[in-house]
Amino acid sequence: MAPPILTITESAAQRVKTLLAGRGKPSSGIRVGLKTKGCNGYSYALEFADEAGPYDEVIEAHGVKVLIDPKAVMFILGSQMDYVEDKLSSGFVFNNPNEKGRCGCGESFHV
Repeated sequence: MAPPILTITESAAQRVKTLLAGRGKPSSGIRVGLKTKGCNGYSYALEFADEAGPYDEVIEAHGVKVLIDPKAVMFILGSQMDYVEDKLSSGFVFNNPNEKGRCGCGESFHV
């Protein structure tokens, strides 16, 4: 059995719900993709999705929809999307088994 493309923690789903509620207009969900960035190659990119694209992968978990850009699927296969808050920062965190390394500042990764 193939691993899921992306699993979403309850914490991440709750944050997505909060973001979508605060957007002020209907949304299909959040789209996850990749951007070329930083010294190691890629960074995760999240954006509001007004509607699903024809080739988007759709993950539904904990009452939210997360759309996966088709160009990102092979890079994030088997990853987990979480939302973490601590004393100094908060944000979405991706635990990606495909990562081979990260830059020193944590801004980008390579596979």
